[in-house]
Amino acid sequence: MMTRQAPRAGGRGGGQGKAGAGRRPGEARGDARGEREGPAVLYGWHPVAEALRNPNRELRRLLATENAALRLAEEVGALRIAPEIVRPGTITGLLGPDAVHQGLYLEAEPLEGPAFDRLPDDAVLLALDQITDPHNVGAIVRTAAAFGVTAIVTTARHSPAATGVLAKSASGGLEHVPFVVVRNLAEALIELGERGFTRVGLDSEAPETLDAVGPRAPLVVVLGAEGKGLRQRTRECCDVMARIPFRGAIQSLNVSNAAAITLYALMPRA
Repeated sequence: MMTRQAPRAGGRGGGQGKAGAGRRPGEARGDARGEREGPAVLYGWHPVAEALRNPNRELRRLLATENAALRLAEEVGALRIAPEIVRPGTITGLLGPDAVHQGLYLEAEPLEGPAFDRLPDDAVLLALDQITDPHNVGAIVRTAAAFGVTAIVTTARHSPAATGVLAKSASGGLEHVPFVVVRNLAEALIELGERGFTRVGLDSEAPETLDAVGPRAPLVVVLGAEGKGLRQRTRECCDVMARIPFRGAIQSLNVSNAAAITLYALMPRA
């Protein structure tokens, strides 16, 4: 659900999206790995520090430069895992030359997400319909953490794993917003609708504005990929399609920015 400059914000080009494929009971995977194997790789100060602070994150291996280890001891306190002190080049060799690791590298188990039947009555979810860019998904996670989103629903296929670049872009947000990985997004949206969730899909050409929809809970905001927007089957599983009422010459936004505006407009006020 990213937006482009040519098509209108969100719609079939992004910025505001359409819905995707979900799951029936028993088909969802409540972890950020879904069907993918291997540990989550976290690097950089915020992702690693937040993971170390999170008692629910099972840790496997921590590499740190001497300076980074000292900073962790000062700012995080007693660590749940002893760091292996290494030179910066050791971590660069694991991640590649473009990774901004700040002297920290952590391997950990993926976090488990909540089952649909355990979501609170006032839950607010984001559902991602084939948004594949890990930078974009990571930025959405960071936005979701800032707004107190309950969980992010995504699919096992056509979505990035909650590791590496995504985790770095989320800047620690992965520790606060769990992923619920499903096989089929449409079926997941159907189930959520049966559980009383209002399903709002973003589309730049939608007849309703976010103001007209207004805050509500429980809520699922459905975001589509840039260029494609929401798939038709996803749209059919939404209760309402809505758009951001832009007034300027640019009629599109990055998907994480659109997510932030939508959450501000639709989340119930405290």
